[in-house]
Amino acid sequence: MAEFDLPLDQLRSYRSSSVEPADFDRFWADTLTEARGHDLDARFERVRTGLRTVETYDATFSGFGGHRIKGWFVVPAGTAEPLPLVVEFVGYGGGRGLPHTPLLWASAGFAYFVMDTRGQGGGWSSGDTPDPVGSGPAAPGFLTRGIEDPHDFYYRRVFTDAVRAVEAARSHPLADAARTAAVGISQGGGITLAVGGLVPDLLAIAPDVPFLCDFPRATALTDRTPYREVGQYLSVHRRAKARVFATLGYFDGVHFAARGRAPALFSTALEDDVCPPSTVFAAYNAYAGDDKRIDVHDFNNHEGGGPFQQASQLDWLPRRLGAGPAEGSGEEIPD
Repeated sequence: MAEFDLPLDQLRSYRSSSVEPADFDRFWADTLTEARGHDLDARFERVRTGLRTVETYDATFSGFGGHRIKGWFVVPAGTAEPLPLVVEFVGYGGGRGLPHTPLLWASAGFAYFVMDTRGQGGGWSSGDTPDPVGSGPAAPGFLTRGIEDPHDFYYRRVFTDAVRAVEAARSHPLADAARTAAVGISQGGGITLAVGGLVPDLLAIAPDVPFLCDFPRATALTDRTPYREVGQYLSVHRRAKARVFATLGYFDGVHFAARGRAPALFSTALEDDVCPPSTVFAAYNAYAGDDKRIDVHDFNNHEGGGPFQQASQLDWLPRRLGAGPAEGSGEEIPD
């Protein structure tokens, strides 16, 4: 489809109307304190994949409510010393996938951890982590589960799992905890923004076409799922609008971005009607860190930059983690 959102010059100055809850920081501090009351109990079991260039571990740790969350931890074969760590969060409906599939970051010489998203993994990539918490009435999907109370909202559990995933990955002896980055596409990009706002000592984040940003505009601008799930819910629960948007304020990537300080590489696509570019720019323009960049893909929808964006990350991220340019490049590639 053609561009449908604001012109690029207006996107670069656009600001969200999302209202930050007065107790935003207290809500998240209390949530994480409660989660850390459960033993992290991170466990890593080596699995056979048939691959010779990487070593893969089946990871399990305690997330929100002490619930056991899965992931894969992958390092280059023969790794003996700690490596800079990349933690990835996956897109809506997907899970961690099969153990032979997450190869990019380990192949680039990093320790790599991908978190399984609770309750998901039945859409496009398999998952193994249930969500044992129920909810009241909800539209099909995940975005409206518990949406009338921030304490019950589905993404309170997911964002907490994500912070604990960073802690679990950092606990592995082959991960250099002091050099950690978070990355993710779409839902994974939104989770990355949340982690960037909640984990203060990350060295870099890379939210790619991030979801879960600027809910007031997103839910009014696009009729594509997942944002459309909110409109579908409110078309039935017509008196719940104030409660719903009050809840979403605690989970808006715009407010996490305002707390992020790590170097950040965003991306957006100007024809993206799933995560409209204005919603991505809302988070980017609110981002508090000075070292930030957004890659704009003019003629793309929600696939965004795809492998081109991965190439951009592979140029950008090693220097933020102190890993230098890619081996054999001869020199650093300027931003």
